[in-house]
Amino acid sequence: MTHPFRKAVEDGDHAAVVDLLAEDVVFTSPVVFKPYAGKAITSAILGAVIEVFEDFHYVREIADPGGRDLVLVFEARVGDRALQGCDILHFGEDGRIDDLTVMVRPLSAAQALQAAMAARFDAIAGAASAAS
Repeated sequence: MTHPFRKAVEDGDHAAVVDLLAEDVVFTSPVVFKPYAGKAITSAILGAVIEVFEDFHYVREIADPGGRDLVLVFEARVGDRALQGCDILHFGEDGRIDDLTVMVRPLSAAQALQAAMAARFDAIAGAASAAS
Protein backbone atom coordinates (compact mmCIF):
# COMPACT_ATOMS: atom_id res chain seq x y z
CA MET A 1 0.00 0.00 0.00
CA THR A 2 1.33 3.43 -0.95
CA HIS A 3 1.88 5.80 1.96
CA PRO A 4 -0.38 8.93 1.89
CA PHE A 5 2.64 11.27 1.69
CA ARG A 6 4.02 9.41 -1.30
CA LYS A 7 0.61 9.37 -2.98
CA ALA A 8 0.13 13.11 -2.41
CA VAL A 9 3.57 13.93 -3.82
CA GLU A 10 3.14 11.62 -6.82
CA ASP A 11 -0.32 13.12 -7.49
CA GLY A 12 1.09 16.67 -7.26
CA ASP A 13 -1.44 17.36 -4.48
CA HIS A 14 0.38 20.05 -2.49
CA ALA A 15 -2.61 20.64 -0.18
CA ALA A 16 -2.66 16.95 0.79
CA VAL A 17 1.09 17.06 1.50
CA VAL A 18 0.64 20.11 3.74
CA ASP A 19 -2.25 18.44 5.58
CA LEU A 20 0.16 15.67 6.61
CA LEU A 21 2.61 18.11 8.26
CA ALA A 22 2.63 18.87 11.97
CA GLU A 23 2.45 22.57 12.88
CA ASP A 24 5.94 22.35 14.40
CA VAL A 25 7.49 20.25 11.62
CA VAL A 26 11.25 20.65 11.15
CA PHE A 27 12.49 20.58 7.57
CA THR A 28 16.16 19.87 6.91
CA SER A 29 17.19 20.85 3.41
CA PRO A 30 19.89 19.11 1.40
CA VAL A 31 21.42 22.47 0.47
CA VAL A 32 21.07 24.68 3.57
CA PHE A 33 22.83 24.03 6.88
CA LYS A 34 20.20 25.36 9.28
CA PRO A 35 16.88 23.47 9.48
CA TYR A 36 13.61 25.32 8.92
CA ALA A 37 10.96 25.07 11.64
CA GLY A 38 7.23 25.32 11.07
CA LYS A 39 4.50 24.25 8.72
CA ALA A 40 4.30 27.55 6.79
CA ILE A 41 7.95 27.65 5.67
CA THR A 42 8.05 23.89 5.02
CA SER A 43 4.92 24.17 2.88
CA ALA A 44 6.42 27.06 0.90
CA ILE A 45 9.69 25.19 0.34
CA LEU A 46 7.91 22.03 -0.80
CA GLY A 47 5.76 24.11 -3.16
CA ALA A 48 8.90 25.53 -4.78
CA VAL A 49 10.54 22.11 -5.01
CA ILE A 50 7.58 20.89 -7.06
CA GLU A 51 8.47 23.59 -9.62
CA VAL A 52 12.21 22.81 -9.58
CA PHE A 53 12.22 19.00 -9.84
CA GLU A 54 11.50 17.56 -13.26
CA ASP A 55 10.63 13.92 -13.99
CA PHE A 56 10.29 13.31 -10.25
CA HIS A 57 9.38 9.78 -9.23
CA TYR A 58 9.80 7.56 -6.21
CA VAL A 59 11.67 4.32 -6.78
CA ARG A 60 11.65 2.76 -3.31
CA GLU A 61 9.86 2.91 0.02
CA ILE A 62 11.57 1.77 3.22
CA ALA A 63 9.22 1.67 6.21
CA ASP A 64 9.84 1.23 9.91
CA PRO A 65 7.78 -1.72 11.16
CA GLY A 66 6.75 0.47 14.11
CA GLY A 67 5.29 3.00 11.70
CA ARG A 68 7.06 6.15 12.95
CA ASP A 69 9.77 6.41 10.27
CA LEU A 70 9.65 6.23 6.49
CA VAL A 71 12.29 6.69 3.79
CA LEU A 72 11.19 7.38 0.23
CA VAL A 73 13.94 7.11 -2.39
CA PHE A 74 13.45 9.22 -5.51
CA GLU A 75 14.96 10.22 -8.82
CA ALA A 76 14.50 13.55 -10.59
CA ARG A 77 16.23 16.18 -12.69
CA VAL A 78 17.12 19.79 -12.05
CA GLY A 79 17.80 21.27 -15.45
CA ASP A 80 20.29 18.93 -17.11
CA ARG A 81 21.41 17.34 -13.82
CA ALA A 82 20.01 13.94 -12.88
CA LEU A 83 19.78 13.32 -9.17
CA GLN A 84 18.97 10.65 -6.67
CA GLY A 85 17.61 11.47 -3.28
CA CYS A 86 15.50 10.46 -0.38
CA ASP A 87 12.85 11.95 1.85
CA ILE A 88 13.34 10.84 5.46
CA LEU A 89 10.10 11.24 7.38
CA HIS A 90 9.38 10.92 11.09
CA PHE A 91 5.83 10.85 12.39
CA GLY A 92 4.72 12.22 15.74
CA GLU A 93 2.26 10.61 18.13
CA ASP A 94 -0.61 12.16 16.15
CA GLY A 95 0.57 10.58 12.89
CA ARG A 96 1.62 13.88 11.32
CA ILE A 97 5.11 14.46 9.92
CA ASP A 98 7.14 16.26 12.58
CA ASP A 99 10.54 15.87 10.91
CA LEU A 100 11.37 15.85 7.20
CA THR A 101 14.93 15.57 5.96
CA VAL A 102 15.81 15.53 2.28
CA MET A 103 19.12 14.22 0.98
CA VAL A 104 20.33 14.41 -2.64
CA ARG A 105 23.32 13.34 -4.68
CA PRO A 106 25.55 13.89 -6.62
CA LEU A 107 27.12 17.19 -5.62
CA SER A 108 26.58 18.74 -9.05
CA ALA A 109 22.84 18.06 -8.79
CA ALA A 110 22.73 19.42 -5.23
CA GLN A 111 24.43 22.59 -6.49
CA ALA A 112 21.89 22.90 -9.32
CA LEU A 113 19.07 22.42 -6.78
CA GLN A 114 20.58 25.06 -4.48
CA ALA A 115 20.81 27.59 -7.32
CA ALA A 116 17.24 26.92 -8.47
CA MET A 117 15.85 27.22 -4.95
CA ALA A 118 17.88 30.36 -4.19
CA ALA A 119 16.32 32.00 -7.26
CA ARG A 120 12.89 31.36 -5.67
CA PHE A 121 13.80 32.37 -2.11
CA ASP A 122 11.87 35.66 -2.10
CA ALA A 123 8.73 33.89 -3.33
CA ILE A 124 9.22 31.14 -0.73
CA ALA A 125 9.60 33.68 2.08
CA GLY A 126 6.52 35.55 0.87
CA ALA A 127 4.41 32.41 0.71
CA ALA A 128 5.54 31.41 4.21
CA SER A 129 4.67 34.83 5.60
CA ALA A 130 1.25 34.79 3.97
CA ALA A 131 0.52 31.31 5.39
CA SER A 132 1.53 32.10 8.98
